Amino acid sequence: MSRSSSDTRARILDCTWNLLESGDKKVRMSDIAKASGISRQALYLHFPTRAELLVATTRHIDSVKNVDARLAASRAATSGRERLVTFIGAWGGYIPQIHGMSVALRAMRASDAEAAAAWDDRMQAVRHGCAAAVRALAADETLRPDLTEERATDLLWTLLSVENWEHLVRDCGWSQSDYERQIERLAEAALLARV
Repeated sequence: MSRSSSDTRARILDCTWNLLESGDKKVRMSDIAKASGISRQALYLHFPTRAELLVATTRHIDSVKNVDARLAASRAATSGRERLVTFIGAWGGYIPQIHGMSVALRAMRASDAEAAAAWDDRMQAVRHGCAAAVRALAADETLRPDLTEERATDLLWTLLSVENWEHLVRDCGWSQSDYERQIERLAEAALLARV
């Protein structure tokens, strides 16, 4: 990809991000092309479908916000409990930074299959992180014996949902640190075997 093409692609992704966070319920490809200063045809050369553009935008946000650095401690953890706690901190601390995009995609989801695909793609990435933490607990034999790895992953993934963060932080007024601390406690109580 040429430097010019790479710059155009980054501009498209940034413009899409800004348009989605503006709260518009339906961002069209023509809106994105106009905001990016390119033709619709040029936009389609970079992103053949709107779904590809929306998924690429969510991944672009992860890149800009350096999600890999956020997850480094979790990935390097030497115990299941450490992996669980560091993953909760990484994801829980990331939610406020991607909240605007999550609101936009979730608002569009019911009537927009591409927005739903983009949101589902990112939530599957979170589920993957939950599954890795649960696998680490199982490997340490610290996972509750009455839980399968799949069921434990379901629980953790649900506990870490953006909607739960909204209820506790936005609606109930919890601080971010209280949210992270209490979610960590709940996750440990729900997933760890009693010693």
